[in-house]
This record gives sequence, structure tokens and C-alpha cells, in this order.
Amino acid sequence: MAANPQSDLGPGSDPVLLQRLCLLASHLVVALVALVGIGGATRVMEAGLACPDWPLCYGQFLPGRHMNVQVFLEWFHRLDAFVVGVALLVLTAASYVLRRRLPGWLPWAAAGSLLLVAVQGALGALTVSQLLASPLVTAHLATALLLVALCSGLYQRLAIVGRDLAAPPLWWLVLAAIAMGLVLAQCLLGGSMASQWAADQCLSQGNGCSWLLAHRQLAMPAALAVLALAATTPLLPPGLGQLPALALAAAGLVGLQVALGFWTLKLQLQAPLVTIGHQLTAALLVGLLAAVLARCLGSPGKALSSARLAPEVIHG
Repeated sequence: MAANPQSDLGPGSDPVLLQRLCLLASHLVVALVALVGIGGATRVMEAGLACPDWPLCYGQFLPGRHMNVQVFLEWFHRLDAFVVGVALLVLTAASYVLRRRLPGWLPWAAAGSLLLVAVQGALGALTVSQLLASPLVTAHLATALLLVALCSGLYQRLAIVGRDLAAPPLWWLVLAAIAMGLVLAQCLLGGSMASQWAADQCLSQGNGCSWLLAHRQLAMPAALAVLALAATTPLLPPGLGQLPALALAAAGLVGLQVALGFWTLKLQLQAPLVTIGHQLTAALLVGLLAAVLARCLGSPGKALSSARLAPEVIHG
């Protein structure tokens, strides 16, 4: 299915502005993946309530005399979230004020991301005030992963403005959507299991093993969907840019994720870095699959023939 892009950029298109916003979006993806990783470290180190108040920590922006490893993790998690919020506010404001020089979809996508950040902040406050209630912790993770996906897709769409790229066949787009849905479901199941410490209880006491079993059972179809996506890239038409490479990278992350999951259980959850790496790899996988889906839509529109963005850099 070849793309038939129509320009959504006006005669005042500004490739330099696009390049700067593209760079900002790429840094946002990195910051959001890091945010998920730091959140995982906060849970593993049981630091979710290390700062008893919100949004400050012990009533201060920098809780110097209270600082230890746990307080630092929770404090830095909030700081990263604050930086992400400010960056998205800048992106949203710039895309609205300068909308005549930018793709028409950008203000809406940026505003949607900013709204998700606001929801994420509210969930973070409730998580602390409600003493890490499991549904709130899971919702907090779900919102973070949606942010990773949305910002990764936003970055990819900005990165290919001005490039006349094809779109893959419809069946491949459907396969990519199925892979994304299964991976997200697997991430949320794992997050819900972790928020209830079900794996720990199962391994130490034999309780709550149904959660761990469900997580392991869903891992198989999720992994197979991503691997099928990568395996079918030779069947795709030419002119897709870096789309096949992104699908192959996602398959590589699946292999790493399976290995990390195996070692997490083999080590009885006693290796924090392995457990944190498992969640971090999940966030990276969500970001990559979102990038694949964004590129499946083909070129978002041709810029002026003389206006090309700088070579792409894939983040997240």
C-alpha cells in the first residue's frame, strides 16, 4: 500500500523550527523511558513513600539532610517528571503559537501529551497520599507507558516530515497494532503484579502465583507477535526508510526482555538491577513499537522541496 502524502504544511513552513522541535521530542522520549526506569527502581528499592509529602519532599525542593538512596530515587523520579512536564508545556505552546509553520496535527498531539502528564502528576500525588494503593500504582505505570508511546510516535512523525516515504501493507499495520496491544497488556499485567508484590509472595510463600502464571502465559503471544513483525520485514515493499530496522530492533529487545525475565525469577528477585532492567526494556519496547506504528502511516506530508530535515536520530 503506497503512501499518497498530502502536504499539511503551509507556504511559511520552517524546516529549522521543525528540526528543533524534533530534537526536543527525541529528548522527551529519552526522559520518559528514564522516568519509567527510575519508577521501577523506586518500587524495587521500596522507596515509593520515601518522601512522605507531595510535590515537595519533607517540605523542601531538595531534602538535603534527609537524603539517602531511597529518598534520592523518589525525589529524582519527581524531578524527572517535572522536567518532562515543562518540556511538554514548551512543545505545546510552541506548536500552538507557531502552528501556521508546523504540521496541523502537532498542536493536538502535544496537547494530548501534556494532558497525560497532568493525569500522571495527579496519579503520582494520589499514589503517595493513598499509600501506594495497587490500582493507583498500576494506573500510574499505564499513563507513563502511554506517554512513552505518544511521544515516541510524535517524534517519528516529525522526523519524517518532508520525506516521501511509502506505507507498508495493511496486514503489516494490523500485525504491528496487535504486537503493540499485546506488549502493553503484558506491561500492565506485570505492573499490577509488581504493585501487589505477587511474584515475591509466590516465590517466598507460594501465594498469589496466579498473577505470575498469567504474566508468563501472556509473554508468549506478545513475544511471537513482535518476532512475526520482524520476520515479515523481507516481504515489505521498498521505500519504507528505517521502518524495517525499527521492527528488527524491537525483536532484539524481545530477546533481551525474555532473558531478563528468566534471570529475574532465577535470582528470586534478589538482583535489583536485573528487575529494573526488565521494566526499562519493557518501556523501550513500547517506544519502539509506537515508532513502528507511527511510521506505518507513511509520510505525513511533503515540505517545501528545498526544505529537508537533518538526518534522523532514533531515540527511545
